[in-house]
Amino acid sequence: MQEHNKDNIFLRDNVAKFEFNELVASVFDDMIERSIPFYDEVMKLSIFFIMQKLHIKSTTHKDSNIIYDLGSSTGNLLLLLDDTLKKENIKARLYGIDNSLAMIERARLKSCAMNSSIEFIHNDFLSIDFKKADIFLSFYTMQFVRPLQREEIIQKIYNSLKDNGIFLFAEKVISQDCEFETQMIACYYDYKTKQGYTQNEIYKKREALENVLVPYSVDENCKMLYKSGFKHVEILFKWVNFTLFIAKK
Repeated sequence: MQEHNKDNIFLRDNVAKFEFNELVASVFDDMIERSIPFYDEVMKLSIFFIMQKLHIKSTTHKDSNIIYDLGSSTGNLLLLLDDTLKKENIKARLYGIDNSLAMIERARLKSCAMNSSIEFIHNDFLSIDFKKADIFLSFYTMQFVRPLQREEIIQKIYNSLKDNGIFLFAEKVISQDCEFETQMIACYYDYKTKQGYTQNEIYKKREALENVLVPYSVDENCKMLYKSGFKHVEILFKWVNFTLFIAKK
């Protein structure tokens, strides 16, 4: 595993509301690897389905592939995808969009080090105009979008996809059953403890994320996707309260 700055943010006493600021960006890669179960595996699984889509498209269309990652953070997913595309000799224009300048700056540094041509854009994807795209990606991002705006951006993604385009969408989810929800939270906190987080860190982060991260259930996410017009939605992966969806226009 690559060495990263260690996430010890919530050992501090002065953290209130969770923000994607310079402090979080500086430890984000460690935070995400220790906080998202099967993070690497979900990225690799997603790239498999992305490549399947691009291989199918290459037999019928020769136009340029366009892929957006919304909330691209430090660029991990797009950089892994870019490396895979180069190995397969498939051309694509990759765009990473994030409203955190600190995240974008780190993504650009990593991209430069890997000689990648990914365009990392510092902007709010809620207001940006997208090109017609083949694929949209959103990994643990929509859960931070206010519910009133969430349906709007999902609709915008659908409208901006080419016919048969896909949307890969990873989210933390909640259970609609209170007992299961309690058990899922306990299971996740047990996972984080095994990753080296203290009970105090876990509790303080939960407090900091209150009303910042607003997850939907699996059913609510699926209904939102279908309401926007997607004709097929599948769950590719699920571990307790983390789920990877794929939707096709």
